[in-house]
Amino acid sequence: MAKVRGILFDKDGTLFDFHATWGVWAQGLLEELAGGDDAIASRLGRAIGYRFADPAAGVQAGFLASSPVIAGTPEVIAEALLPHLPGRESAALVALMNARAALAPQMPAVPLRPLLSGLRLQGLKLGVVTNDAETPAQAHLASAEVTDLFDFIAGYDSGHGAKPEPGPLLAFARAVALDPGEVVMVGDSTHDLVAGRRAGMRTLAVLTGLASADDLAPHADAVLPDIGAIPAWLATHGG
Repeated sequence: MAKVRGILFDKDGTLFDFHATWGVWAQGLLEELAGGDDAIASRLGRAIGYRFADPAAGVQAGFLASSPVIAGTPEVIAEALLPHLPGRESAALVALMNARAALAPQMPAVPLRPLLSGLRLQGLKLGVVTNDAETPAQAHLASAEVTDLFDFIAGYDSGHGAKPEPGPLLAFARAVALDPGEVVMVGDSTHDLVAGRRAGMRTLAVLTGLASADDLAPHADAVLPDIGAIPAWLATHGG
């Protein structure tokens, strides 16, 4: 098996904790779209698999595991919302979602700069491939002060396609002059892992998103608690 020379990360649920970031985004977006009508906001939430908190019923706010927000592009999310928003157009809705996404608070899954700096010191090429748009992705990485540690950053709109297709992963390999077999794809969803397998890469699953270990294990070479466990995995499996 080839030595690992590159690591490609998903963003949401992998570099950043999914709940802490996208719960705030979803609640604000849905409330804005609903214009203050709680019934409409709840209906919109159901359309994208987001549940508002109901303290009286003991229900916490959060996403269902089937939510298209987990791995879908903004267009996919807009498609789920539009039937409940008469008069809205897809392009305008996507623009609103992207603008809100760029401002979404980011909670790193682990301290990112020490981890990523350590990986670079090992000579590894690093990249990010997300089904978010590239502009919010760049904003999120900048807010965490780690943009300079990546050799490649791509969103679904960067011209390489979207996961689970392998196009953006293969674009990373080309950009850093590596064979796909020398790259590990790291993600929290089956979209990430299926894309990695299709690209001919090894795959690592992390449990900082919404999917369970049972969901992810069939598509992964290993399931890790979070990206902080990558150095230990590399020490024994990196070639």
